[in-house]
Amino acid sequence: MPRATTLILILAGLCASSLGQYNEEEDLAWLQYYLRQSRASSYNYVPYYEEESPAYAYSYPSATDTEPEPEPEPQQAAPWRCPQECDCPPNFSSAMYCDTRNLRYLPFVPSRMKYVYFQNNLITSIQEGAFDNATELEWLALHNNQISSEKMGKKVFGKLQRLERLYMNNNNLTRLPSPLPRSLRELHLSYNQISKVPPNALEGLENLTALYLSHNFIFEMGASLKGLKSLILADLSYNNLRKVPDGLPASLEQLYLEYNYINAIPDEYFQVSPRLLYVRMSHNSLTNQGLSSNTFNSSSILELDLSYNRLQKIPRVNTNLENLYLQGNQINEFSISSFCSVVDVMNYSRLQVLRLDGNAIKRNAVPPDAPLCLRRATVIEI
Repeated sequence: MPRATTLILILAGLCASSLGQYNEEEDLAWLQYYLRQSRASSYNYVPYYEEESPAYAYSYPSATDTEPEPEPEPQQAAPWRCPQECDCPPNFSSAMYCDTRNLRYLPFVPSRMKYVYFQNNLITSIQEGAFDNATELEWLALHNNQISSEKMGKKVFGKLQRLERLYMNNNNLTRLPSPLPRSLRELHLSYNQISKVPPNALEGLENLTALYLSHNFIFEMGASLKGLKSLILADLSYNNLRKVPDGLPASLEQLYLEYNYINAIPDEYFQVSPRLLYVRMSHNSLTNQGLSSNTFNSSSILELDLSYNRLQKIPRVNTNLENLYLQGNQINEFSISSFCSVVDVMNYSRLQVLRLDGNAIKRNAVPPDAPLCLRRATVIEI
């Protein structure tokens, strides 16, 4: 008998034996189960977000294999998952790092995120509603991209009522984003193309402590700073300002206006800011004609930088001033009355650093009572 025929007879005997032990319905159920298990071990791989089950759930029919298998149903990614373009450290689950990846778009921001980093990419636009899901955001870094004002949604930050720090420096913005969350504490907009700050652009930002607008093309600030009740630092350097902002907040401590075209300062301009410590106005067009006798006579100011202007005389300063930079002007006389209205043992200046180099003053022009008035000075350069 041929070998193939023998194998057929053996299999037939086994089947007959099985049918003798099990009924027909049980045998059919076992066959259906085997078919389902075979299909389950051979589905295709689908890429998905980190720490997430596959994007598609597969279900298999319980009927015989003659019935068509249903199509897979797509499922939405859970709103707390991390996009595959970014990194979400397990030990810092509220932070998402998407920086320096040549991204041209904004990935989805999960709702649990508080700190999101998109800097150093090629992003050009922010679509409306981009952050509507991430209402817990506190820190948003978008600097060093190519974002333009024309390609930003009108209210992209409108729902971020907990946002404290917004970094959009080094982009292509031509105007301030608006509206901005009232919760904002730091606003970084340096190195853009902003030319004007409307009076209401910063309205309502009563929690703002630091404003960075340097390296833009701003020619006027108006009274936009006046209502910022918590502002401590204002950096308006490297712009096209022709005059100082109209009014300063009482909370201000640091004011940077260097590299502008300012030629005058109103009388008692700094008196409204009793906490002001640092004033930097180097590389402007200040002249003595544009200053009053009390412009810088503020008891709170510790450092005053007026270098590289057009001053011909040393302006009068308060005796509490510690650092005065006047190099690179046109000063031709050393007037001790600029530092001390009365010179004696009890009245003297707290000045420690005085720079007058790069002017027209001669070394032998220093008055004899200068050592008594400037007894605290450790550096005097002429």
